[in-house]
Amino acid sequence: MDKIAFPYRSSSHLILLHVIAESGSWEKHGLDVDYDRKIGSEDAQRGIESCDLEFCGGNHVSTYGLRARGSSWVYLGQTVNQVNHQLVVRPNSGINGIADIRGRKLGGAGSHPILNNWLYLKQRGLDQDRDDYELICQEEFKPGTMDEVESDKKPPPLWQWVRDGIVDAAFLGMPASLFAQAAGLKVIDVEPLPMIQFSSISTNLKFVQKHPDLVERFLKGMLEGIAFFKTNREKSIEIIQRRYTKSGQMNREQAVFTHQNLAQTLAPKLYPTMTAIANVYEEALRQDKDARNVNPMELWDMHHVRRLDDTGFIDNLYREKKADNRHLHKKTETKDAGGRITSSAAVGHTDCDDACAATH
Repeated sequence: MDKIAFPYRSSSHLILLHVIAESGSWEKHGLDVDYDRKIGSEDAQRGIESCDLEFCGGNHVSTYGLRARGSSWVYLGQTVNQVNHQLVVRPNSGINGIADIRGRKLGGAGSHPILNNWLYLKQRGLDQDRDDYELICQEEFKPGTMDEVESDKKPPPLWQWVRDGIVDAAFLGMPASLFAQAAGLKVIDVEPLPMIQFSSISTNLKFVQKHPDLVERFLKGMLEGIAFFKTNREKSIEIIQRRYTKSGQMNREQAVFTHQNLAQTLAPKLYPTMTAIANVYEEALRQDKDARNVNPMELWDMHHVRRLDDTGFIDNLYREKKADNRHLHKKTETKDAGGRITSSAAVGHTDCDDACAATH
């Protein structure tokens, strides 16, 4: 077994990574992957640049400016390409859609989600730089970084700020929006935001050039693990319920919903979408002006995944496991599962969670 490091940037990644590990996908390819540990943005950057870390599950925004200053960071694949969120407001707020946020207070949490909010609203005619709305963030960040200032006090769920009138609105992903709805808040469906987020396959180009065999085996393990997640529903749910305990113990219904939510959004072939890259690059430009000296595609090296795809390796994973996936697309089941989730913070989702401010 070759030991490989793949620390996460947000514990929400463990929803997928626990399933990949227990599926035996990495072990099948001779890899012992150390994935169950959190790492900060700056530590991840140092580890990847020095090749002390083989892989990392981020970063997503800061890397473009770093590339302009000589970084060898590279992305080899992407698991999720959009942010699925809802607008949460008080029932008597008078807010019925995006346009009504003008002149209001918007709550935010986490460096990358705050950038997502900025971009999403700007693309719809509301500009934070023109003071079209007021952003109130739950954390402070270290100057010049996307890492939060460490604090012993953890802020409450963002929907509670809406409930208590601290802010007028917030963008929340499921299941947080379900908790908000259960508490009597109004939840408004809005379009998703194409975005690079969740687990990215990040590494150093020098490592890739020196260890192509390790890279191929690691990617095969990721691809097989994703296929397992999508096609082995019951076993994946069991693993999620048993292993994903960072925020508490999930019950069966919560684990079902968590699996269902992620299974529909995972990219089976690890290809990023162009709109997701374009949007994250817009955020990189806002965060670090040096990013303007970089073509966003410079950081993406997809020929390793492409080679596996061209051989039929990925398609064969799904041909060999022709499980009935119709349950992943039944809205009625999603609705029923969601209705049973009313109070637990243990339910995972693809948005940032406890490590949000240090996730990107």
